[in-house]
Amino acid sequence: MNPEPIELFVRVVDLTGVLMNAILGGVIARAKRFDPVGFLTLAIMSGLGGGMIRDVLLQVGPPLALTDPAYLLVAIAGTVVAFMVPVSRRLWDLSFPYLDALALGCWSAAGASKALAAGLGWLPAVMMGTITAIGGGMLRDIVLRKTPAVFGGNTLYATSAILASLVLVVLQPLAGGAVATLAASVVGMLMTLLARRLDWRLPEPYAWSPKRALAMLPRPRWRLRGKPASGRGRHGPADRPA
Repeated sequence: MNPEPIELFVRVVDLTGVLMNAILGGVIARAKRFDPVGFLTLAIMSGLGGGMIRDVLLQVGPPLALTDPAYLLVAIAGTVVAFMVPVSRRLWDLSFPYLDALALGCWSAAGASKALAAGLGWLPAVMMGTITAIGGGMLRDIVLRKTPAVFGGNTLYATSAILASLVLVVLQPLAGGAVATLAASVVGMLMTLLARRLDWRLPEPYAWSPKRALAMLPRPRWRLRGKPASGRGRHGPADRPA
């Protein structure tokens, strides 16, 4: 596959993440009873924030959201969908995990792919994929005066983005950009959904102390074997012949 179709595929994946996260931001704005300006602000920040942070860090020119009209138009489209379509609590509970997981998978793949295209190594590519996936949600939570959900207390999220970015970094030299991008998007989505379904979480920190650390070490069990009593062999007195 020549580079142009690969770039087009990555662009479609990137725009899919923009649309999903813009809808998520708009639905949250509805729950907060924001006006249309609040809808637009929160949805655009949610949909374009992670990509803009990525593009600024990559220093490959102005962010795509400012040079490619499709990004802003897709974010606005997501805002309109969230504003015009009322979402019930039940529908939100059913659709949110899938929209969120799809956005994370798409953005992890797109961010890592763009970092590799910019000439960065595999570790910065993983970091860029993760930042792209979680950046918009972090900005949205900060604006809403909430502790970003990615900081803990939730099921695996950033971990899923890291895993998806690693899949792209490993597969791209082996299977090509399109296959790697699709595989990374699917892995990120499935990992996020499984973490929600099975309640996978990272371990929480605990108050460390030397006493606690020593108590966690395995202790050997020593068994002292005493000598048999005088006048007794293998059998007790009752076993002796009369």
